Amino acid sequence: MTAVMIIIYLLVLIIFALAAFAVMQIKMAGLTVKDFWSFIEANQELDKLDRIAKNYEKMSLQQQVIFLREAEKVFSAFDKVPASIWEEESSKYSNVLDAYKDIKVMRWIANDKSELKKKEEVTDTK
Repeated sequence: MTAVMIIIYLLVLIIFALAAFAVMQIKMAGLTVKDFWSFIEANQELDKLDRIAKNYEKMSLQQQVIFLREAEKVFSAFDKVPASIWEEESSKYSNVLDAYKDIKVMRWIANDKSELKKKEEVTDTK
């Protein structure tokens, strides 16, 4: 019975030591645990956004707004982490960034056209 208790205590001690070592490694990389955790979550979201980015032209305006908002969250989380950590994901990141830029440009053009149309309507009514 005591041998089982000793083994359990040793396993718990090893688990805590591994957790402390992981936290120490994160701190040595110049990150906080919260930033690293948000990076892990953003990395999962990046995979989803990468699949969506391939078909951004077929999205509705509401879907585009949601995509833009989620992409900004991912970019924010990735900015807090050194690029050497996420260099494997750089192709997905650049795909999402390209889609983000294209959607932004499309929305700016649409806004400019609607503003011009409003100005024309105002001048026509005078």
